[in-house]
Amino acid sequence: RKFGRIVNITSISVKKPMFGLDLSSGARAGLTAFLSGVARSVAEHNVTINNILPGFIDSLPTKEEFLKRIPLQRYGKVSEVSTVVEMLASEGGGYITGQNIRVDGGFGIS
Repeated sequence: RKFGRIVNITSISVKKPMFGLDLSSGARAGLTAFLSGVARSVAEHNVTINNILPGFIDSLPTKEEFLKRIPLQRYGKVSEVSTVVEMLASEGGGYITGQNIRVDGGFGIS
């Protein structure tokens, strides 16, 4: 078909491993690196591959200790992640590939 969009959703723990989640963070980082590499291989077929790295999302119980570390001082909304997925899967995302996009309220910079 010479066209495709792959959007992988993993976790901010790829960039900022969480204490006690070493195996999970490592596995997610490996998958993220693998897909970033594959993005180069399939680009000639007009296929894009991107990774979304959500931070703390409101589908999880809010923990004060995490909230203090998020510059926007709130958990993200599921809709804020799905909006990024929608954009990457659309024609508008056609020139974005091989990226790791953080949707984390600034947690990755804190």
